[in-house]
Amino acid sequence: MAYLLKNLSNSIWHAFYALQTDATGIVAKSKLKVLTANFGTLMDLYGVEKGLDDYRSTQWLAFDQFLYYLQKEVFCSITDATPIQATRLLEERIDEICWLLSRKIYSEQKHRVFEDRSVYQLFRIFCLLAEMGTDNTDSAYLITMHSSEVAQIASQLVTSLGLHWDATDFAELSAALTSFRFPTFLAVLETKYSGGGTLDSAAVSEAIDDLYQIYVNDVIKKGYLLKKGFLLPTTRYYWFVLRPGELSYYKDAQQKEPAGVITLNINCWADSVNASGKPDRKFILSTPEHRAIELIAEDHRGRLQWLAALQIAIDHSGERISYQRSLAIQRRSMRLAEKQQKEETGIELQHERQARIAAEIQARKLEALSREEGARVQELEEIKEKLETLLQEEKQALQDEEIVRNLQSKILQEEWERREQLEKLQQEQQELLESERLKRLEFERRQQENEVKLQEAAARLEQLEAERQNLDAELTFVREKVRKAEGAQLLLEAQIVVTRPSRSGDRIRRTQSLIPTPRERSEILQNEKERGVSIQENAPPVVQTPLKKYSMHIL
Repeated sequence: MAYLLKNLSNSIWHAFYALQTDATGIVAKSKLKVLTANFGTLMDLYGVEKGLDDYRSTQWLAFDQFLYYLQKEVFCSITDATPIQATRLLEERIDEICWLLSRKIYSEQKHRVFEDRSVYQLFRIFCLLAEMGTDNTDSAYLITMHSSEVAQIASQLVTSLGLHWDATDFAELSAALTSFRFPTFLAVLETKYSGGGTLDSAAVSEAIDDLYQIYVNDVIKKGYLLKKGFLLPTTRYYWFVLRPGELSYYKDAQQKEPAGVITLNINCWADSVNASGKPDRKFILSTPEHRAIELIAEDHRGRLQWLAALQIAIDHSGERISYQRSLAIQRRSMRLAEKQQKEETGIELQHERQARIAAEIQARKLEALSREEGARVQELEEIKEKLETLLQEEKQALQDEEIVRNLQSKILQEEWERREQLEKLQQEQQELLESERLKRLEFERRQQENEVKLQEAAARLEQLEAERQNLDAELTFVREKVRKAEGAQLLLEAQIVVTRPSRSGDRIRRTQSLIPTPRERSEILQNEKERGVSIQENAPPVVQTPLKKYSMHIL
């Protein structure tokens, strides 16, 4: 079935693009065999990938070559007799396989606003509405979405989120980008038309899910209606979902399985009920199976909307192409027709311009002939009037062109002035940055100097601390010597008191002087130096003379 492969061409291209190792536009057969085998498994075809070895003599395939192989070897098993539901389920599963290959490029980027499921839903919407073309630079295939389709998706997303849709803002964007690739399409929706990540993620996901239901699942309308029972004349609220050829109703909006399904075909019709001649909320859906089904909308406007939606679902009930895809094809045809009409208008304008140029040349010839032939003056006057009319129109066109040119020059002048201001601001910023850099270098130099001074002060402090410790040791040693000398002196005085002369007048004679001789003094200094004690040369030596050297004799 050719249309199924055509519907899947965009998603297959994304999978093919994800398998490329470089930008050459070709993929190795070994990678394509895995993708082909997965397609064959979904269609209950096994071994279809083996034919790639014999298909063409190269080990690489371009996209058009791979697509041709799929058409001849894989999708040829799908015929017109295949049920529509089976083909749509197969299309969904193939899209999932293609998404699994390409999701690493689109959904695993940093600062992702949408959830993975939402990105997948937007991917399927993009593949549905996008067009396949060629890149003018290297003639490679390129999948892009027209700006009008992007505007339609963005406006519906903004409206679902309760925001204001600004068509002028998007017109400025579409003036720069006439077509959008999927990364651009995704980035535009994330940054400009989904609150930029400020809205609740659940609300954004629900809005994208609504878009997915409309475009991929072909949901024409959904909402609550009162349905009258078949056996009992009681009414009950149900959540109705309308698709081409099918009207399902659920007990509530969160229910997955429908409480009932009403099949629609060309033999069905919907009509309003005006028993009293006034607008009513009731309407009747007549089907061959259920006969007349009485439904009640919330208001008169809702009834009109449901009647129009039911008529659309009935009209498109037998089509194998989905409703949204057919609408996209119609919009694409209208764009092509408008483009062709513009080209034809341009060709007509070019012909008219050439005709004016030819008329001017003819006028010059006629002016030359008017000077030579006096007999044809009247005829030349009539031709001259016609030519003047044409010239007047040309002058008017030139004046209009001059006005447009002046406006363009004014805009360019404003742009140049703005650019000069920006360059001036940039230069000032560079000067400020340079001054800040110099200040930072000066600060670092002063910091280094302070660190050097701090290290020197620390070294000096350690040196002074060592000297203080040496002096404390010397002071302790000297104090110890003084203490011992005082003790010896006290002991000596005690001995002198014991040996004091009696009252009978005995005399006492000192056998040896307490003051050391110069020789003994030099020996004491030498001993102290060997022990490591520093003694000032002019200070009187502290002599520890043994008590046995000095004795008192009673004369």
